[in-house]
Amino acid sequence: MVGKIHSIETLGLNDGPGVRFVVFFQGCKLRCAYCHNPDTWNLNEGKDMSAKELLQKALRFKPYFEKSGGGITCSGGDPLLQPEFLIKFLKLCKEHGLNTAVDTSGFGSGNYEEILKYTDLVILDIKHVNKTGYRDLVNGDIEEFRKFTEVLKKTNVNLWIRHVVIPGITDGEKHIYELNKIISKFDNVEKVELLPYHTLGVNKYEAMGIPYRLQGIKPMCREKVKEIEDKFICVS
Repeated sequence: MVGKIHSIETLGLNDGPGVRFVVFFQGCKLRCAYCHNPDTWNLNEGKDMSAKELLQKALRFKPYFEKSGGGITCSGGDPLLQPEFLIKFLKLCKEHGLNTAVDTSGFGSGNYEEILKYTDLVILDIKHVNKTGYRDLVNGDIEEFRKFTEVLKKTNVNLWIRHVVIPGITDGEKHIYELNKIISKFDNVEKVELLPYHTLGVNKYEAMGIPYRLQGIKPMCREKVKEIEDKFICVS
């Protein structure tokens, strides 16, 4: 079995604790209006790699993981879209004593219980707080996200939550209040990060000939996001 891999970051510092070996899986079902990596969407693209190949590359950095409390992060695209390969890779990582994180929008193809058996940390990107907003912003059905979160709530897996704050779309007080309600239903939240919307990926859309749906919306002010975080978010 091989997985479809978009790229690898060997010394990542943002996607989990410590130094991370970040594997960006190819393929995503969602079409987020602000996605800065549309080149990861197509599951038929990317490089074929076996789980053992990935593991061997990651093990070169084990001394860094041990010194920093780091490990492996499976990101994307969305790693949940390749469940069998993801499980195989996570199993291998655990057999070699590596910390594992799954960075996901919670929108995959099932087998969530098995995936979470071998996961130490989930970094969960909550795209929107209701069915209509979710559909409009990411072209997906929020019920699939809820299926994943219902499984996640039954585990002891640690959780970091991320949410992109977009001017006029996800920055309102009512929206943030609803976001807080969703967050409060998890018992194992270690961190909540509100991320300011940016336009750094727009050039990729132009190169790929894809219309950019948030044309005209300016990047979110970091100070404004910090203000929202301090005022409304209970976990930090």
